[in-house]
Amino acid sequence: MTQEHIPIDSTETIKKTRTESMLLNIGPAHPAMHGIIRIVAELDGETVVNADVEIGYLHRAFEKHSEQSGYLQVIPYTDRLNYVSPLINNVGYCLAVEKLFGLEITERAKYIRVIMSEISRITDHLTCIGASAMELGAFTVFLYMIKAREFLYEVIEAVTGARLTISYTRIGGVKADLPPQFDAQCRNALQETRKVLEECDQLLTRNRIFVDRMKNTGILSREDAAAYGITGPFLRSTGVDFDVRRSTPYLVYDRFNFEIPVGERGDNYDRYLCRMEEMEQSMRIIEQALDQIPGGPVLLDVEGNVIPAETMVDEAKMGRIEGICGKTANVDPTLGGAGKAVYPQIEAANKEAVLPPKEDTYGNIEGLMNHFKIIMQGHGIRPPKGEVYQAVEGGNGELGFYVVSDGTGRPCRVRVRPPCFVIMAALPLMLKGGTLADIIPTFGSVNMIGGELDR
Repeated sequence: MTQEHIPIDSTETIKKTRTESMLLNIGPAHPAMHGIIRIVAELDGETVVNADVEIGYLHRAFEKHSEQSGYLQVIPYTDRLNYVSPLINNVGYCLAVEKLFGLEITERAKYIRVIMSEISRITDHLTCIGASAMELGAFTVFLYMIKAREFLYEVIEAVTGARLTISYTRIGGVKADLPPQFDAQCRNALQETRKVLEECDQLLTRNRIFVDRMKNTGILSREDAAAYGITGPFLRSTGVDFDVRRSTPYLVYDRFNFEIPVGERGDNYDRYLCRMEEMEQSMRIIEQALDQIPGGPVLLDVEGNVIPAETMVDEAKMGRIEGICGKTANVDPTLGGAGKAVYPQIEAANKEAVLPPKEDTYGNIEGLMNHFKIIMQGHGIRPPKGEVYQAVEGGNGELGFYVVSDGTGRPCRVRVRPPCFVIMAALPLMLKGGTLADIIPTFGSVNMIGGELDR
């Protein structure tokens, strides 16, 4: 602020005041901006007068890649949308393609998808709260929550064979059945996670510094949230109990008893409380699903005739097939999941959409031809012409896939509705009127995921 004194005469001076604001560039190199967001904040002292949020630093061309790939080849791309909760992305996309086919997957596959999706949701919220707390100085909470996430990652790895980019679901079902030790391992991981959440609740929820930084900051009204099309914990923090799992149930969510946490003020603190309670509700859903999941064989009963797939292939190439015919190959990459005997439990009975068991692919000509027709270029999965929209409840809100089929082996159009994109559009509104220090907790509460935002 500057003041210019303009003398009029020897006895009178008129003071002319001119106010200047300052533009401050935050990101993309700022650690709290994740390397891919730039905020140009207009400041009057410490107060944010205006904010321009710039995205586009991590454009992945997901939708264009999907149009140039077969339906199955899109699944690994969905992992990279929200790489903190990739299982939910897998499920949403496969549900959309199955709707094109009119496929009804098995009961067991539905329960497996629910269980893995809710585990993924917990890892998403743990990462969001832990990272946001760390950016406010609560480094211990970050370490505790990452410890809890590690328990859940071990469960995910036992089922899928990977930890982060898992590509687990398949059109018509899932890649592999649950391993035999899954129930005990999963319940133990949930028990350990609850202990960590109790510790973090004691460290954060009534911590004066944390509460002062979060309460009454980043406020978004219910009307503004609805106007922007915001969903998920952000919308629920304003008092709206909208959840895709409850409003338009998919899979078997209508069979579970769970609550939808809501807030009152729509500020950063309410969003923190909503996510903390949502993790408990997700654990309730998982435990109910474990109690209700239909039985079925998990491991093949090969009666001692187990042959590694690579051995079978090498021997067959050399023409040494004596002793191979009629035997079963051990082909599952996780060594504890899908096999021919469990395929009816986890995959739909549709040869036009579902890959055959690898035992058949390696063991008989019919399975090889079936695999060829689905995988090879110019063939592939070919749903009928049409268009569908399928929404699931992602970690940040409604995650929607709009898929258009022209009857060929490649999608004509794949459009994604990423939940954090609309939240980022409303970020300037939440930053205005706050202070410079409020930018970090507000942006952290968005839980912006770059791969989802710049799809």
